[in-house]
Amino acid sequence: MFHGFNFGMKKRLSALLLLSCLWGYAAPLARAQDATAYAVADATTCHLLDSRNPNKKLPVASLTKIATAMVVLDWLDVSKQEQGSLAVVPPGALSLDPGNPLGFQAGDQVSIRDLLYAMLLQSDNIAAYTLANHVGHDLQRSYQSDARPVDLFVAQMNALARKLGMTRTVFLNPHGLELGENPHSTARDLVVLTSEALKRSAFRFYVSQRQRQITRHTAAGASAAVNLTNTNDLLGINAIDGVKTGNSARAGGCAVISAARAPESVQNADESYTITPRRLIVVVLGSSGRFNDAKQLLNNGWNLYDEWAAQGRPLEK
Repeated sequence: MFHGFNFGMKKRLSALLLLSCLWGYAAPLARAQDATAYAVADATTCHLLDSRNPNKKLPVASLTKIATAMVVLDWLDVSKQEQGSLAVVPPGALSLDPGNPLGFQAGDQVSIRDLLYAMLLQSDNIAAYTLANHVGHDLQRSYQSDARPVDLFVAQMNALARKLGMTRTVFLNPHGLELGENPHSTARDLVVLTSEALKRSAFRFYVSQRQRQITRHTAAGASAAVNLTNTNDLLGINAIDGVKTGNSARAGGCAVISAARAPESVQNADESYTITPRRLIVVVLGSSGRFNDAKQLLNNGWNLYDEWAAQGRPLEK
């Protein structure tokens, strides 16, 4: 599936799930005092269990990279490219992060797989731009377009958002830096995006890794190992297995986390079984204590989930 182009797109969400993602009822309980906005939701239906300002448009910093990863993974499916294929770091990427913590240099060749690790684990902006530029060049050739490669890629990010019903989201770049612009999303929209991303086993695997070593191949032909550490301090706590962090002066501290419990199994009258996944998504925006807020909301979210499940999991109230 690719977004906004004639690639024979297939449906990602059933009408029922999409409507519940957009209109789920929120029963407030937990209060993360530091967060400007938050949402706690069932990952399967996107039903909101608790929220504050879930529809408030806010900068979301590197949470943007969830959408970037989704477009890259979709492009890999459509183009039949391998994750091990190499992309070249363009000169323009280096201006995004003068500190360049991973040491990328213009002309380096890095596999798409390793760039995804760098972007999702260590939230590297150069990796995000390199991925967008690489995919964008392919789009440019496919459509014989004069548009900039990265602009074509960002158009795909926004097409994905529209397809998922994220009507209060605007992406302006693949990394989430504001750069004098106003990219934005909402806690509710990010629940919808994360729910969709978690359907992909590859995405789930990437964001669940605490550490990783990647390789960059220099223009001179040498190879250099780069060690990555996931910026998500909550990984492994209370079964948390993802998803992404973000932080900037305008956005403040942001985080999306997810955790699962064993599926619920209920025997039916005909002796068949109904299996219901149990996974929560927590989105925290504009917080000075994003990890404490996210952990508190997750703990309270399971109590709310149990109450909701006991009521038969209603999607409207």
